[in-house]
Amino acid sequence: MQLYRDITKPLADKIISLVVLVILSPVILLTTILLFIANDGKPFFVQPRPGYKGRIFRILKFKTMNDKKDEHGNLLPDSERLTAVGRIVRKASLDELLQLINVLKGDMSLIGPRPLLAEYLPLYNERQRTRHHVKPGITGWAQVNGRNSISWEDKFEYDVYYVNHLSFALDLKIVFMTIGKVFAAKGVNQNDATTMEKFKGTPKQDLV
Repeated sequence: MQLYRDITKPLADKIISLVVLVILSPVILLTTILLFIANDGKPFFVQPRPGYKGRIFRILKFKTMNDKKDEHGNLLPDSERLTAVGRIVRKASLDELLQLINVLKGDMSLIGPRPLLAEYLPLYNERQRTRHHVKPGITGWAQVNGRNSISWEDKFEYDVYYVNHLSFALDLKIVFMTIGKVFAAKGVNQNDATTMEKFKGTPKQDLV
């Protein structure tokens, strides 16, 4: 498994990412143009995220929400900023395509725990922090088992399971399950929310 984790998987990540980027370049170009129009010239979203061992990198995604603010200068709720084009892009999971560039750079893997907000780092308990023992991925075990429709605690348990059972067989299973999830558009959002609520830490009584 060490050979797969350290050599085979990273090499496959780069080759597959490059091939997919080339094949889907027309889709990426069209999506960029449509979001450029919808978001007043801002089609991309760049944000620092923790990767392997918690090291910070800059994740690249398509920008699906505009920057409209209320009269006090505060951003409007996500549900009001999600554009019509952005909604389609999210439903088809096209917003994740640009992360193939992060994979090529070595920041991410095709499969692994999703890279979350840097502000969550001090909130993880010891078990949850093990999710950073592998590179973050575009899709992962938690994503194919509920994505944003499950609780943070359940999501982290799936992440930890992946870290402890990383193998070619599990990665292959995640690939096929991801394809099914994308076509079914399941688990994209938590209930009726546009995005999942922020993680605020696991209460101590839930750790018993």
